[in-house]
Amino acid sequence: MKWQGRRQSDNVEDRRGMSSSGKVVAGGGAIGIIILLLNMFGGETGQTIGGLLQQTQQQAPAQQEQRALTAEEKETGAFVSTVFADTEDIFGKLMQEHNVKYRNPKMVLFTEAVETACGSASAAMGPFYCPGDEKVYMDLNFFEELRTRFGAKGGDFATAYVIAHEVGHHLQTVLGTSNKVRQLQQNMSKEEGNRLSVALELQADFYAGVWAHHNQKYLDANDIDEALSAAQAVGDDAIQKRMQGYVVPESFTHGTSEQRKKWFTKGFQTGDLSAGDTFAEIK
Repeated sequence: MKWQGRRQSDNVEDRRGMSSSGKVVAGGGAIGIIILLLNMFGGETGQTIGGLLQQTQQQAPAQQEQRALTAEEKETGAFVSTVFADTEDIFGKLMQEHNVKYRNPKMVLFTEAVETACGSASAAMGPFYCPGDEKVYMDLNFFEELRTRFGAKGGDFATAYVIAHEVGHHLQTVLGTSNKVRQLQQNMSKEEGNRLSVALELQADFYAGVWAHHNQKYLDANDIDEALSAAQAVGDDAIQKRMQGYVVPESFTHGTSEQRKKWFTKGFQTGDLSAGDTFAEIK
């Protein structure tokens, strides 16, 4: 992706140089809340990793001291800030065209663990969006894990895809989609609620594709392949096969690899926010 020398977002808070101390048992209290929200709103490994975290302890994100960022960290920070600026420009324009008053989300870069309005979260959960404070949270080490452990190609556009996906959840908050889904899930079985969660996640993938469509002048030849490889790696079926050796479709909350690739591709091909009715597919 062509990103050097372009506008960077003012809405990115970089906490990667801050150290953490203290212990908290994952799976209880605030961590339990964030696992629930990850299942609904994002966090590409949230459902699978969440169960494993209940058996371990994670560092609580009490910030104590700050170190200087390395040159590589500064470069990756500049890249994600540029991508985030692109989401602001493109989604802001598209929402205006749909007569929707848009407000930009914020992004927090962190290492190991972080406090959010949705509770305490571990980096093992992957990137996620918290509707409580309208912020995207990312530990950028996730993308190395995505490549080495889950078989994605890697590359900078895999990161861009995930950022756009999480901002897609912000669009759902602004549009009221997320709130409607939560209300419906209150009166549903877990399996029925999971299907709505899948539709919500696939729609965020679709929005990421729409963003890529309107950002094509900055894309390199292999960028879309990198995004599709990441989508393949974070499908519920792919993660379950890798983590436990078998697939449980009724437990899916994000969609299969093929579904995720399909909806990202549809968004990229159409560039039309109104063409992303993923809920019709799961009826």
